[in-house]
Amino acid sequence: MKVIRKIIKIDEELCNGCGNCVPSCAEGALEIIDGKARVIADIYCDGLGACLGECPTGALTIEERQADEFDEHAVEKMLAAKEKTPETSKVLPMAAGGCPSARMVQSFGSAPAAAPVAGEPVESALSHWPVQIMLVPPTAPFLKGADLLVLADCVPVAFPTLHRDFLQGKRVMLGCPKFDNAEAYIDKFAQICKQSGIRSMTAVVMEVPCCSALPVIVQKGMQRSGVKIPLEEVVISVRGKILQRRQLGTA
Repeated sequence: MKVIRKIIKIDEELCNGCGNCVPSCAEGALEIIDGKARVIADIYCDGLGACLGECPTGALTIEERQADEFDEHAVEKMLAAKEKTPETSKVLPMAAGGCPSARMVQSFGSAPAAAPVAGEPVESALSHWPVQIMLVPPTAPFLKGADLLVLADCVPVAFPTLHRDFLQGKRVMLGCPKFDNAEAYIDKFAQICKQSGIRSMTAVVMEVPCCSALPVIVQKGMQRSGVKIPLEEVVISVRGKILQRRQLGTA
């Protein structure tokens, strides 16, 4: 039934598709579709505006208009359906012998990454496989008691000494906070925090607005898990310089 009520309004001209608003919506009403934030259905939006403060461009506001009533039961049903079909259920069968990208490998035995020298081969500091967030199961043995490095997937291209300066001694997971499923990422990090005994997390992102959602996603995963883990955010410029390092504390 339609009623006059408060609901989120999204200005598509202002929205840059960064995805910051998605993990802040506990009801799962927001998704990034065709590069823009969208309310997937009025019945999922409670109109309280928890997502407003996460938008860097001011594209989100609250308006009062005719809309379907907020349906708490529909929200619970949708969230329950997501929990029953986590993306990890697709990964584990592959890890057993399907796509090589999902086959787990631990301890390559690589040497410590040294400073690059012209004309000499550079050793990799990568110690495991896979590395994509969507492909790493929360129960992966290489995550046990690890210091976890979470990278926006443009970082390895922009930062020339990643292996030497960040990857040494860490386990790595990378993905794109703009184009990937933010809610699935939150669930993944929540499961990892609960099951793996992670000691610390470092989120390395680019200076572009869409990257800023990744530390938020990691934080929300920790909050959902109820486990407190030190988290550092590092921001890299598009020219490959470290612009900022800050401790985000524990969730």
